[in-house]
Parts: sequence; C-alpha cells; structure tokens
Amino acid sequence: MISLGPGIAAAADAPAASRAFTSDDPVVVAARALLESGDLADVERMVDAAASEGDDIDSGARAELLELARRVRHDYAVDEQGLLAAVRTVVPDATTDEVSAWVAEARLASRVIDGRRLLHRRASQNLFLFSARARGRRDALKPPQTAPWSLVDHAKAAAAEAARTGSDRVLPVQHRVTHTITIPATHPAIKPGVRVQAWLPFPQETHLQREVRLVEAGPGEPHVAAAGRLDPVSEGCLQRSLYLEAVVADPPRPLVFREVFEFVSYAFCPTLDESRAAPLPADWGDAFLGERPPHIVFTPEIRRQVAEIVGEETNPLARARLIFRWVSRSIPWHAEDEYSTIPSLSVRGFTVRRGDCGVQNTLFITMCRIAGIPARWQSGFETRPVTGIGMHDWAEIHLPPWGWLPADASYGVQVSDDPRVADFFCGGCDSYRLTVNLDWGRDLCPPLPGLRSEPADFQRGEVAVDGRPLYFDAWSCRTTVERQPGPQSSPTSRPTGLR
Repeated sequence: MISLGPGIAAAADAPAASRAFTSDDPVVVAARALLESGDLADVERMVDAAASEGDDIDSGARAELLELARRVRHDYAVDEQGLLAAVRTVVPDATTDEVSAWVAEARLASRVIDGRRLLHRRASQNLFLFSARARGRRDALKPPQTAPWSLVDHAKAAAAEAARTGSDRVLPVQHRVTHTITIPATHPAIKPGVRVQAWLPFPQETHLQREVRLVEAGPGEPHVAAAGRLDPVSEGCLQRSLYLEAVVADPPRPLVFREVFEFVSYAFCPTLDESRAAPLPADWGDAFLGERPPHIVFTPEIRRQVAEIVGEETNPLARARLIFRWVSRSIPWHAEDEYSTIPSLSVRGFTVRRGDCGVQNTLFITMCRIAGIPARWQSGFETRPVTGIGMHDWAEIHLPPWGWLPADASYGVQVSDDPRVADFFCGGCDSYRLTVNLDWGRDLCPPLPGLRSEPADFQRGEVAVDGRPLYFDAWSCRTTVERQPGPQSSPTSRPTGLR
C-alpha cells in the first residue's frame, strides 16, 4: 500500500475513495499505517478497542477501514504453492524452483499479511506479462495465434477514412450489450423478504456514442438515470446506471438482474497540428487543472518528473504528447488491486511504475494538469474484436482549438511509422468503446449510501441488500456484446471482473 500521510483532506469534488483514506480521526490515521504494513489483525483490534465517543471520532471511516482490511485479504490470498498450481494449468511441468525464479524476474507484487507473505490473486496473469522465461515456456507449449484483427490496423483505417471523408468521426459500429448480475441464494444476506437493489452500467449519450436504446431489463421496473453532461456545468448522472430492485422470495432463489441495450459508437480521428494549438482562453479559470485528493495529487516527485518530461516545450499539444509517450513507455500494464484499497491511483502508478488502465490514465491526467493541460476521467468498457468486452478507463484532455479530446495512455503509442497512427490515442479513439462514466466518485441514481464496492469507478455495477452495499466477492457479473458490421459481429463475452 502507498501512504499519503496523516491528513490529506478531501477535495471539493468527490474524492472517489474511502473515507478511511481522507479522515483525520486519530484512530483511523494510526490504523491506516497498520493497513499499509499489512497488519490487518492489528487494524481490527485497534478499531474494535477504540473509544466510541469524542469530538474527533469518524465512525464511518472506522467502519470502512475494517471493510478495507477484508478487501485487502481478498486481493492478497495466494501463496507460492497456489501460484505454482495456477501456473501448472498452462505449464504442467513447471517446477517450484522455476516459478520462484520467474517470480523474482517479474518482480511480482506481494504483501506481508499478518506475518505471511502473499501474492496478488491475479499473480499468474502478471507473471506471464513480466517474466520472459515464464512466457517462453508457456508459448513453447501453445504458441500465440496471430490475431485476425489488430488495434493498430483499426487506427490506420480510421486515419485513412478521416482523410478520405474529411470527417473526424468515422467507422460507426452498432453494439448490442447484455449485462447480468447474479447473487446466489446461499449468501447469508439473502433472506426471504429483504429488498435487493442493483445498479447496472448504462451508456452515456455523447458525440461519439449515439442511438442509445434500452431493449429490455428486469426483474421489476427499470429506471434509467439521466445522461450526464460536464460542460459547461455538471448535469444529469455522470456515472450512468440502470436501477432495478427485487424482494427475495421464500424459499430464496438466485437473483439475476439483467439488461440489454444498444448503441452506436464511432472512431474519432481529428487532424491535430501543433502549429494550430492555442493557449487556454483567458477566462478558463482552474477547471480540471487542480489536485483532487487522494487520487490526483501533485507530489514533489511527480512535479519534478513532469518538468523533466516537458522541458522548455510551451506548445500544449506537444506537451500532452510528451507526457503521453512517457506514460506509455514507463508505466506498463499489469493486473491491479481493487481501486477501493488503493490510497492514491496516481501515486501508485508513479511509485510502482506499473498499473492497469485506471492507474495509467490517472497518472497521465495528473501529469497533464501539472503541465497546465486540463484533463479528466472517462471509463466504461472496451469492446474490441478478438479480446471481447472488458472494463476500461481512459482520459480526456482539453486543447484549443479542438476542445475536449479523448486520450488513452493505456493503449499508448502504436507501432507505426505514420505519426498520425503512432499517436492516435493521444487525441483520438477507436470505435470499440462503451462510455458509462464521465467522471469518478459521483453519486449513483438513486444514491447508494456507504462504501461502494468501487467508490471511484462504476463498471461491474453495484448491489445493496436492505440499503447496505454488497461487495463484489458476494456476487458475479457477466457482459456479452454483439457488433455490426463486419467480421467482428460474432458474439464475444467474458466475466467483467477484469480490467
């Protein structure tokens, strides 16, 4: 875990994090250090033994800290024998010594939890990403197949179509998405007569995402949140959901909440010329330029790195591209902890020099703001052919005269001699995207009180039983997508628990 010190106050905007990371309650501050060191049993003892009266008590933060300890245990639950068993599902003859050597080569994330060193639950995925020897052994048994579709080819096609038509919005793709949340009848909270609420992700309506239509949803009457808008002021639901509720039957049966919706998404490929880039208007103010603790913080180390990256460059588009390229090459993707357990996404990425899409793009947003470039968050899903549909986060940057432009430092620089293709994702985006969130940490509609499963993002959905949030480990979700036109129209799906 990464410490932010004993008192980072919440910003005016929603902090998109547990109160346990922003509270000044002295018990929470002391226990937070124990959470960071992995002494989770001591966290629980300290909070349980603390006095319940006083002027500086933050009972909500204390309760959330206990829940965070439980979530950290969920993330870090694999020992080396467990990793060996997972590796042997793809490399059956892997030895203990081999896996130990691969772990060292990959520099896998591990934590000492109550005196026992444990690996992340997705350690095997990270192992094959960062150990060349492990990857070589796996690929020798099952060589990787050449994908019939590639992101760089799509970027090339978008650039070519934009040049041919003179339009920056090209290559529309019709999507039909089915998203389900399933809660088993065996969960202790699922008792006859209790009310279960579910918030499922639903598409925003933007210039790149149109013709949004609900096909069907249930059980009960679906309530679709108003589409969100950030310009010029915040309106609607910036984290858009479809809300359902049901009462548990007697005897209880598994509860399945389901939605089917359609939308059309477009690739975006504007012509970005550094000679046309202009400064922000004089009346811009500080919108999307400041810190937003705890996830967007301008630490001295990050400030120094930005100064080194941009140097004497003053052109805003050139500065954004320099930062984009640095994040692309310096912060490789890896499977990450649940965001609710990470004190600061930007600090995590910068310190560890790894991160998933949300960590990568939060660091990019932070660096852009330091460099005087307004930047903000978007997220939802990627819906690419071959890989299917999965949760994804990206960013937007504001550059006059073009306005708000998409940017995805996780997709990063593409391998191409054509600059328009190489830097495609710094100002452009692909057709295979489902935008659900225009910001992070915003209230759902209707609001869900307490610590959400994901206080920052909103993709899998959220569940509450009699008004109390139910964490991800108590239920499952799945997303299926069908696309038209072209060879990508065959259905693909996967569990949506992975970024």
